[in-house]
Amino acid sequence: MRAGSDAMVRVAVATLWSTPDAVRPIDSRALGRTADIPSWVASMSAEQQIGDGVLSQLLLGERVRVDEVRDDGWVRVVALQQPGARDRRGYPGWIPAEQLSQAGSGDTPAGDDTTLVVDATSTDLRATPGGPVVLANVMIGTRLMPLGELVDGWWPVGAGDGLMWVAAADVTTLGQPAAALEVASRLRGVPYVWGGLSAYGIDCSGLVHLSWRRCGVVLPRDAADQADATRSVPLGSERPGDLYFFARPGRRIHHVGIVTGSRRMLHACYTQRRVVEEPLPEAREATLVAAHRVVG
Repeated sequence: MRAGSDAMVRVAVATLWSTPDAVRPIDSRALGRTADIPSWVASMSAEQQIGDGVLSQLLLGERVRVDEVRDDGWVRVVALQQPGARDRRGYPGWIPAEQLSQAGSGDTPAGDDTTLVVDATSTDLRATPGGPVVLANVMIGTRLMPLGELVDGWWPVGAGDGLMWVAAADVTTLGQPAAALEVASRLRGVPYVWGGLSAYGIDCSGLVHLSWRRCGVVLPRDAADQADATRSVPLGSERPGDLYFFARPGRRIHHVGIVTGSRRMLHACYTQRRVVEEPLPEAREATLVAAHRVVG
């Protein structure tokens, strides 16, 4: 792996760090070839789940551009499938090198109607149809490349380190319609984790990004950038599936939720530390600045 090349994520969920120095002892479970995100999230206190060292997370097969490779095993990358204002190419940060593999021209699913996408909240990839688990906790929204025909309810797919098998019941094709609000609703109760992008821990903009990713729509990673990438609609004309954005006077947008009804939303709530659906509390009403619609 070298600077200027492309790589792809080889673990179910890779965490993108602000700097290698931001990694705490408790974060060891999120590192390495066997990154265990459920165990990592469960091991943290509510306060540890909002540490600012985590920028985002990347899903299996997600493509990155390598900017720097260090001798200590860390790689500075740009997540090409997570747009943002920080870098015109995508979302920048640091990942352990062992969570990446060199990418070839055909390694990333093209995103057409035949591409498989994980539709279950999470699934496991196996060595053979119904056989031993090779890669656990592959997230909803993960794209998988089909490598052959369906066999007894199992798809052969290319992911991570080669051929694996996924249950057909857990995947669909991107060509099948899906509603982002319905996808997000499955994540009710998921813990709030700053920078999280999984069914084990997620933040407000991560919930929006992941839900639309499952539907084949690529939105920016951060709330303010999501506002820039969507179309404003007058407050009062919003409908379920639109987005509410929040900002304090004179400040940038800091929070986003998915509209479920008039002045109701589904969101990853910082104060309640989980994904909830609720009417807008008074404090949220005071900072509500816009309703937007995702087009495309």
